[in-house]
Amino acid sequence: MPIAPEHRALYQAFLDQGLDAWLARLPDQLARGLDRQRFGDLPAWEKAVAKLPALPDDRQVSLDADTVSVEVDLTEGQRRQCQNLLAKLAPWRKGPYRLSDIHIDTEWRSDWKWQRVTPHLAPLAGRRVLDVGGGNGYHAWRMAGGGAAFVLVIDPSPRFFWQFRALRHFVGDADGGRTHFLPVGIEEVPEDLGFFDTVFSMGVLYHRPSPLEHIQQLKDALRPGGELVLETLVVEGDATTVLLPGERYAAMPNVYFLPSSAALCQWLERCGLDNVRVVDEALTTTDEQRATEWMTFQSLADFLDPEDPTKTREGYPAPRRAVVMANRPL
Repeated sequence: MPIAPEHRALYQAFLDQGLDAWLARLPDQLARGLDRQRFGDLPAWEKAVAKLPALPDDRQVSLDADTVSVEVDLTEGQRRQCQNLLAKLAPWRKGPYRLSDIHIDTEWRSDWKWQRVTPHLAPLAGRRVLDVGGGNGYHAWRMAGGGAAFVLVIDPSPRFFWQFRALRHFVGDADGGRTHFLPVGIEEVPEDLGFFDTVFSMGVLYHRPSPLEHIQQLKDALRPGGELVLETLVVEGDATTVLLPGERYAAMPNVYFLPSSAALCQWLERCGLDNVRVVDEALTTTDEQRATEWMTFQSLADFLDPEDPTKTREGYPAPRRAVVMANRPL
């Protein structure tokens, strides 16, 4: 079966990185992750990206600033065309981006999270990085901007895949072709891969019904000595505190375990990780997560108790997020 043009760079990267065993699984993973029978809107997203106009080579790309930006000259007709086509991929949740003079004001100010994380990272230059549940790739572009040698986003959402492809259209090869997207979940990563220097899991753990299994999967993807960056919802409390919400938490139906930071650290240690430390903990504000013209659905302000914003509308503590880091033992 011929390789689709949008997948050629991914196959080549897996070859270059020596991921031969995983490479053999790619055709099946891509077929299932981008199955038009499962995802009825997928052809429209693919068509929107295919219609983006050809861009000149003389563009200036910034992957190391808070707004991932591409300076490129567009005619007024091209600008309107791009704006309309990018809007067809909405909602845009992670960003921000500026493509020519089109500002994609995403639901999340993902740059704020990146600012909280980066001071604590091992330098990314030359590292092989896995971004689990990375959405459209905002943080991955920032990782490439930090000099990472190979960045792989995995996320099972085909909408995010085509948002990533739209961004790739603008970024071109300014990242050296080092940033890639595979539409799968962590369970599709080969067991005990032991490959990546850094693994990120940000905003995923609370969606997993088996959090210790997720932590083990993240650990298994790391090389010995590799660094884990885990960001998730937490609650205040001691090492025995874990909240198991009812049917919904902040209107989300798929939220399972919300530990305290201390309990989360114990989970990582229980899974055999070393050097476990909390590097950040903060309440999520309605300035960081909000509705915009690029994400017009309800957002955090709609999910809090209007009489008491310290609680969700279900009566649980309002969203608080922690960043915990650890290393796989040598």
